[in-house]
Amino acid sequence: MKIKAGIIGGAGYTGGELIRLLIHHPFVTISFIHSRSNAGKPVTDVHADLVGDIDLRFTGEISQDIDVLFLCLGHGESTKFLKETPIDASVKIIDLANDFRLRKDSSQPDINRNFVYGLPELNREAIRKAQNIANPGCFATTIQLGLLPLAKTGVLKEIYTTGITGSTGAGQKLAATSHFSWRANNIQAYKTLTHQHLGEIGESLDQLQPGTEIDLSFVPWRGDFTRGIFISSTITTDLSLEELYFLFEDFYNGHPFTVVSRTPIFLKQIVNTNKAVIQLEKVGTKLVVHSAADNLLKGACGQAVQNMNLVFGLDERAGLNLKPAAF
Repeated sequence: MKIKAGIIGGAGYTGGELIRLLIHHPFVTISFIHSRSNAGKPVTDVHADLVGDIDLRFTGEISQDIDVLFLCLGHGESTKFLKETPIDASVKIIDLANDFRLRKDSSQPDINRNFVYGLPELNREAIRKAQNIANPGCFATTIQLGLLPLAKTGVLKEIYTTGITGSTGAGQKLAATSHFSWRANNIQAYKTLTHQHLGEIGESLDQLQPGTEIDLSFVPWRGDFTRGIFISSTITTDLSLEELYFLFEDFYNGHPFTVVSRTPIFLKQIVNTNKAVIQLEKVGTKLVVHSAADNLLKGACGQAVQNMNLVFGLDERAGLNLKPAAF
């Protein structure tokens, strides 16, 4: 079986990373890569790391002769695109923006699509049956994977989370805080307590721990590196560290990309992989859950391919046997 894939918005960081994954996927062929601003140019003019791997050109045309369409557009642009460009109902859609992640947005009659929230560790069976997937956000993925086993146990009340992300999390469009001269030897908090991923995190926690008012305070940071996310979430619990490790290991048993570590974790373990790694530390009643993932892979394109694999009945690991870079 060969799955025919189309990509909308192929010139950005997520588009480039998705192309890299799909051209090496054993069951996928890329039918087209759409980019209005780069139509007619070789893909390698924009994604020079793919030299020797692909000879396709960007196109401004959209073919309906595909099985799956990936939307690598800016937030809010996917809805606009689907309203302006009707896609055949037989084509499965995986959206990497935030347009359809929340329940109130997941079903839109004017585009005749219903989206399932695509976090496999939470919704694997629903994803297998879905026609359309709303791929989770990168911070949301990494935070949720550190909290889902606790929500299932019903112990979440107040959560204090800090997280640091690399410059690719801001996208390819230049801004004052994405220039190398600003990022180098520098960090900064941003969107304190107001980050756009809080809504989807809250809905997922409520799915496992319904009827509880969970207070999540999140302070994100811009980091002095290009890719990866490292999260530390603090809660209060009387459960012992051994009991907590059992909960986490049991919850993620059978989920191939989420790894629970009993030794300290670090960012380089997950960069260039579709893995999320989790570690627990406890002093008194205070539990700190550390979680780390690559924002462009498990936090975006790798998870999108993992969801595609599930939707088409493939092994969810297909095409995702990625290894971290050498130290």
